[in-house]
Amino acid sequence: MDRLDSRRLTGPNLLLDRPGAIIEVSLSPEQAAAAVAAWAAQVRRMLDAVGWRGEEIAARTFPGGASLAISAPIDALYTATEINDWAWDAVEAELAGRQAPDFRPDFQTAAARLRDEIAREANPPLLALRDAAAAHGVSFLSDDRAASVGLGKGSLTWPARALPDPEEVDWNKVHDIPVLLVTGTNGKTTTVRLLAAMVDASEQMAGVTSTDQIEVGGELIERGDFSGPGGARTLLRDRRVEVAILETARGGLLRRGLAVHRAAAALVTNIAADHLGEFGILDLPSLAAAKLVVTRAVGPEGRIVLNADDPQLAAAALSAPIVWFSLDPGNPLVRQALKGDGEAVYLQDGALMLARGGECIEITRVEAVPVAFGGAARHNVANALAAIGMASAIGIPAEAMATGLRRVGNSPEDNPGRANLFERDGVRVLLDYAHNPHGLTALLDIARTLPAERRLLVLGQAGDRDDEALRDFVRAALPFQPDRIVVKELPEMLRGRQPGEVPAILEDELRRLGIPPERIERAGSELEGVNKALAEARPGDLVVLLVHTQREEVLGVIREWVGAA
Repeated sequence: MDRLDSRRLTGPNLLLDRPGAIIEVSLSPEQAAAAVAAWAAQVRRMLDAVGWRGEEIAARTFPGGASLAISAPIDALYTATEINDWAWDAVEAELAGRQAPDFRPDFQTAAARLRDEIAREANPPLLALRDAAAAHGVSFLSDDRAASVGLGKGSLTWPARALPDPEEVDWNKVHDIPVLLVTGTNGKTTTVRLLAAMVDASEQMAGVTSTDQIEVGGELIERGDFSGPGGARTLLRDRRVEVAILETARGGLLRRGLAVHRAAAALVTNIAADHLGEFGILDLPSLAAAKLVVTRAVGPEGRIVLNADDPQLAAAALSAPIVWFSLDPGNPLVRQALKGDGEAVYLQDGALMLARGGECIEITRVEAVPVAFGGAARHNVANALAAIGMASAIGIPAEAMATGLRRVGNSPEDNPGRANLFERDGVRVLLDYAHNPHGLTALLDIARTLPAERRLLVLGQAGDRDDEALRDFVRAALPFQPDRIVVKELPEMLRGRQPGEVPAILEDELRRLGIPPERIERAGSELEGVNKALAEARPGDLVVLLVHTQREEVLGVIREWVGAA
């Protein structure tokens, strides 16, 4: 029985619709019921003692552990984590039959200390500004650094400890902008890029956060992974932004919760095995529940866009209007939507169709969408359909949707790290971020359409997958029938593994599946693996590069390689 993690939840999350605090603990099946009940009793006792009688408590058990959460005022989230920690310490003491630790000698002393912490952390002007924003019907965002009212072009921002009196704010200047939330296992980044191109074609200023960067109107603001709530707040405080498109990754949702309470539309692209085992998410249904948190921000006037071809999403029971998208016009959910004058986006005879208001509109054809590779990239056809559904939710004209889809190509400039294709002297190089079996299978669907005398593959994986997930990744690569495989180490992504441990497992699975040792080569880094593959390539070869950590360096090497022709 151990505490695994304790953290703040700054927005709506898997367990609560409000901010708060959460701990993850490991528990045996025999301990779970008693431990959770004891925690609930202890935490309620302390919440009452500090004056937080209206706060919620919530628990989620899973094989081997539990997530235990409490809601809390937004100006006392650090103290909320301490309350949760105290309650768990008390549970451990109770179940072990011993007294509480010496640094918490008794309940009354602990309660007094926590009340003092709440008083030190309190920020009454923050709460006043939040309440005023709610009264004016606009969004409110806060963090340790700043607080803001309104969004994007309609936002005003101040330092968190230098806030104005709400009556001094010119609320006539404050308003919200459309916010689009994009999540899913694969396809998020490509979809937000397609959406940004559509918004741009409609002559509005798009702001985008993704796992790659923050950008506004195509201008790079900051490079890095900004798919969490911190990146979202940075973008939503940029007064140039007229439409915000937020890639919303699983990690940020589980670590901190949603950045916003309201969104015009939310998309879940698909649900596939990736990162299972983290934060008590052990299977696809629980992963789907975690990603569907984005739908809580969508009201009755908004739209939830879901993949009708995904079994986990097809089973979702949601209240807001759903726009289904599908590669199959005969999908039952699409057919049902069409019968009832609902909304759907689907592929029919090579055309990307949008059904809304009882009318079916052809947006464009597959061959006009560069990322679709003439239809070979079925996953990108699905991403294009999803983007149409989201654009429709905020009234983007059909012609702007088509223009946006045509604008995003397969070059690193348009869609860096996603199915980028290069060629020199008869050698083709296909570069992609594929990092799970679902994504790798989609990439290899494209690769199989490219003729090749030999196939070379650079393969690697992060260390936070269990051994079986690593082997699953190798098994997904085998239908490609690679003639040469470079197994790369990812020193930046060991994540608890020893150097060489992940490549050894990958190589062992390759050999177990019948790949002769002489066809396998090791590389100590991503860049070294790419250089080895390019050095071996000869006319007629197809080189598939899975690039996860050194993309800019790899792209530089490839551009130099292409330029040397």
